[in-house]
Amino acid sequence: MKSLTRIFAVIILIFVAVFIGVNVCLAGINNKDYGREYRVEINRLQNEIEQNINDVDLKNIDLSKYSYIKDITVLDYNWDKPEFFEGNGSDYTIKYLKGNYYRFDYQLGNTEQSDRIQLFINIVLLVMSLTVIGIVGYVYLKLIRPFHQIKDVPYELSKGNLTVGLKENKNRFFGRFIWGLDLLRENLEQRKEKELSLQKDKKTLVLSISHDIKTPLSAIKLYAKAISKNLYENEERCTQIADSIGAKADEIEAFISEIIKASSEDFLNLEVQKEDYYLQELMQRIYTYYTEKLLLLNIDFKMEKYDNCLIRGDMERSVEVLQNLMENAIKYGDGRYISIRISREEDCCLATVTNSGCTLSKNELSYIFDSFWRGSNVGNKNGSGLGLYICRQLMQKMDGDIYADCIGDEMQVTAVFRIT
Repeated sequence: MKSLTRIFAVIILIFVAVFIGVNVCLAGINNKDYGREYRVEINRLQNEIEQNINDVDLKNIDLSKYSYIKDITVLDYNWDKPEFFEGNGSDYTIKYLKGNYYRFDYQLGNTEQSDRIQLFINIVLLVMSLTVIGIVGYVYLKLIRPFHQIKDVPYELSKGNLTVGLKENKNRFFGRFIWGLDLLRENLEQRKEKELSLQKDKKTLVLSISHDIKTPLSAIKLYAKAISKNLYENEERCTQIADSIGAKADEIEAFISEIIKASSEDFLNLEVQKEDYYLQELMQRIYTYYTEKLLLLNIDFKMEKYDNCLIRGDMERSVEVLQNLMENAIKYGDGRYISIRISREEDCCLATVTNSGCTLSKNELSYIFDSFWRGSNVGNKNGSGLGLYICRQLMQKMDGDIYADCIGDEMQVTAVFRIT
């Protein structure tokens, strides 16, 4: 902030310097002697007066043909001499001609016009200065200062400090940004609470089941010890003990199945909102973002023409699904081309993302939507194996579906949206 204040002060000083410099230059121009052209005109008048043998009638001298000479006055002995030599406020020079003193009043250029030009230039500079200072002040108040107030929020969120609050702001530039940050903070806080609750429930479940397992496990160990010492000589009794061991083993197996079931539940806790939105709005967001991105990656991108329709689902989640499909096409394709095709089947809208360079075996297609599964074509590419799993969960929650197919050297993944 201090550096911005210094910049603001430097801008003001620059304008002050420009004001002073321009006025000094204008003053120098106004005070310029203009090559002393007025002396040439005085010499011409002097010759005209000297060539006239008779007394010169100054009224007959035409001063309109002279640019600088404004008046000629002869010293009259009836005059008060100081008045003659003081002049009338203009520049003048005195010549002694034919026994008389002549005062030639002259003016260096049009000072009134110069003053008007100088005033006009100063007004223009003032307006420009106020405009620039106003723009800088507006940027400072509406952009820089609000951003300075929220610049530490992402850092605090990254450290896990979710209690930092954001004041409501109607700023036209940062209002939605601040609202989004606060919404992100609330979502992170809610997810943190849910995660803690989930972890607590899972630990409680594991501890409870572990305690329950001890009982049948102790019984099995006891039966095994008795059998090893031949305590049961009756064959019928041994059969009963064997059946009891089997029953206890079944109990343990049931407990283990319960643990596996609890561990395989939907750990992502995905939520969707079912609303109506237009297909064009969804595809426009995808097309606008990936046109520029794929152009930079030198990948040919094409979106085929489609008929607009009303989709039932979650707009943001739908964008998330298509973005995931596009990112997979970029990551696992050969970089030649990617296309999106929209088709209709009964009450469904099908968005198919196709990329060239499919290296996935058809035998693996049935597994690509499983959590934490990664195909044989991943190579050294980073990933978690959750992208397509999340897409399937989202599409199913929006009453849609998703499937994939390999046709030749093309990979096609189709998201099925429900039409209203």
